Amino acid sequence: MTGQTPTQILLALAGEVALLLWSVQMVTAGISAAFGSRLRAVLATGLDSRWRAFGAGVLVTAGLQSSTATAMMIASFSGAGLIALAPALAMMLGANVGTTLIVQLVSFDTSTLVPLLILAGYAGMRRFGRLPARETAKAVFGIGLMLLSLRLMQGTMGPVEHSQVLRTVLGSLSDDPLIALLLAAGLSFAAHSSLAAILIVMSLAATGVIGTPTMLAMVLGCNLGTALNPLVQALKGNAAARRVPLGNIANRVLGCLLGLALLPVLTRFIGQLGLAPAQAAALFHLVFNLAMAALFLVPLPAIARLLMRLMPEPAPEADPSRSRYLDKSALATPTIALSNATREVLRMVDVVDDMLKTSLSAFEGDDLARVAAVSRADDVLDSLFNHIQLYVGAIAETALSEADERRLSAVLVLAINLEHIGDIVEKNLMQMAGKRIRDQRRLAPEALERIADMHQRLRDHLRLAITVFISEDEPTARRIVREKETFRELEREAIESHLAEMRTGHREAVIVSALQLDLTRDLKRIDAHIAATVHGLLEQKGALIGSRLLRAAE
Repeated sequence: MTGQTPTQILLALAGEVALLLWSVQMVTAGISAAFGSRLRAVLATGLDSRWRAFGAGVLVTAGLQSSTATAMMIASFSGAGLIALAPALAMMLGANVGTTLIVQLVSFDTSTLVPLLILAGYAGMRRFGRLPARETAKAVFGIGLMLLSLRLMQGTMGPVEHSQVLRTVLGSLSDDPLIALLLAAGLSFAAHSSLAAILIVMSLAATGVIGTPTMLAMVLGCNLGTALNPLVQALKGNAAARRVPLGNIANRVLGCLLGLALLPVLTRFIGQLGLAPAQAAALFHLVFNLAMAALFLVPLPAIARLLMRLMPEPAPEADPSRSRYLDKSALATPTIALSNATREVLRMVDVVDDMLKTSLSAFEGDDLARVAAVSRADDVLDSLFNHIQLYVGAIAETALSEADERRLSAVLVLAINLEHIGDIVEKNLMQMAGKRIRDQRRLAPEALERIADMHQRLRDHLRLAITVFISEDEPTARRIVREKETFRELEREAIESHLAEMRTGHREAVIVSALQLDLTRDLKRIDAHIAATVHGLLEQKGALIGSRLLRAAE
């Protein structure tokens, strides 16, 4: 390549960078398709402490090799209220560490590994028929291409040492670390990948094009740039969804400022280690993220409180029936699109919960405005349901793994059952409540207490169903199905009570008793719809025969 002109060298580098970016995307897409739902479940289970949340973030991002994808899922869960802010921020710190792990591998000599990975990945894609195995092979093939592109880049940049023009352009970065940092941040942001940007920096360092101070500044910039993508995406969401990316970028900015201030000290320390330039860049990338995690993990609760004060929840939107999270640009990426659909269907859960709460008050008092409020809420529910149906139907089917298809089905099943619950509350319960108010009839205190207890059970079961929906918790799913028996017993008691009132011959008592019986039956129907949302998981686990829970498995 010694006879190439600077233009030819830059053109070759551009092609090799494109190959690198494409291979990183292939790795992320393959792992996401093969294990996306499992990784999402790992995120959903790391909720009870900052330390477990940090570990979950490391594990998921080590698999996906995309802190951007992980950050978007975390922001999605946090925005929907499924993850408290402090654990969500801890997950993000873990994600920043997780994305550094594969960099450690490629910092060593991989000349023998490259052809083996490409050959194994290609053979797997041709041979395996099952989607997870085929997508895993695609990820292996992508890692091989990624390592190959790095070797090609290093070979292409060899002549730079002899090109005075290119050495002058790239070498000028050493005079201004801030410019080097911003340049790397722009590269990382444009590539949507700190991994790809770091690998390019490693290639520049390995060929001697940039010195140690510039290399360190550019590694800082790569970490800053990758935090911009989730923030830009979250700007469309609510305040809760913006807090995590904002906290993450604040962490990155502070880390970059500290890194620039300590750059002379860090340069001397790296020089004393005697590492190869590529290994030094990889090590600094890891140490930087570990240091940021160590600095911020302990004070995270205080940071979370500060973010909540800086970004309080805004007033409710004028039109609650409009979708908030169904970003059409994410449709080609099932993992993110399904997270968006999850956030929107959880808005339906909030609407149904409010409908149940308001419907109870319509039987306790004589305010017809509450009946009208439930009717308006059902209109909101129907609108959200229609938006979710259209969005889920538009997700790229060819990019769906088997696990993603199950997740898509779970989203639809939950949305359908929530819509049916809304219809029962609005068309049945509120019709009875309105008639009771107009006829000036009142339920006995004991009857009201029983109806209130059933409403509370339903709201509790709804929350448990959401736990199953997010974390696929089989014991909780079994509990929901088993507790259907409680509503059967309540229905039997209501029938017996109604028969007893019928024998008294008191017309007014019989009418009120019939109202209580109808209420009990409709509340039982609502509980059946809640239980139906967990049937898919139990069938998958082999815990259902038809519609009945296996007694032997309890």
